[in-house]
Amino acid sequence: MTQFNEIYDRACERKGGEANIHTLLNEPHSCNALSLRTDDEWLEEFTRKIFQSGFYWSVVNAKWDGFREVFWNFSIDKLLYMSPEMYEQRAQDERIIRNYKKVQSIAINCHMIYELQQEHGSFSTLVANWPSSDIINLWLLLRKRGNRLGGNTGPFALRALGKDTFLLTKDVESYLRANHIIDGGLQSLKSLKAAQQHFNELQQSSGLSMTALSQLIAFSVGDNIIQSS
Repeated sequence: MTQFNEIYDRACERKGGEANIHTLLNEPHSCNALSLRTDDEWLEEFTRKIFQSGFYWSVVNAKWDGFREVFWNFSIDKLLYMSPEMYEQRAQDERIIRNYKKVQSIAINCHMIYELQQEHGSFSTLVANWPSSDIINLWLLLRKRGNRLGGNTGPFALRALGKDTFLLTKDVESYLRANHIIDGGLQSLKSLKAAQQHFNELQQSSGLSMTALSQLIAFSVGDNIIQSS
């Protein structure tokens, strides 16, 4: 039995059977669909995930209409001309969650996306054409050139808008450590490369997306079990 089959069988056992497991899996968007997203959407989702980090997601989501009003629907063309003083002022607006350091990330990530637009035509084109077999280097690009997009923040935003990527959640990390695929810091380059190689091997043997594989691994471990009827 291959390692993928073991993961799949374990996930089915824990999540109510094979018929149910497929209703729980998400599929990424096509390259064409990703390329049609506006670059403003990426800035918005990066900002949402930054504010959700370490905070109640429901509170952030409840405030999100206010964020859109305060930051012009995350229009990159408009935000590029917003002064530091305007960002500081808007960080105090009661319509949003008032966290100045996180608000500052909007300006930095806006400029990052603008710079990458100049290099690649659009940020969406860059993301759409980036191979999932090398997804960790897209993570590293966001971490290096963006602000507060390290750890799982950048990858979660990519996944939310349909990019095919695995996620290093606690369950996935537990699996990788239990199988001696990683043994050092989770975000070290060595661990990221080892995780990428392992997911590439699983994809070659299964034909599934990185998104589905990541979910199956998470379903195969942890405490969340669904009993089949």
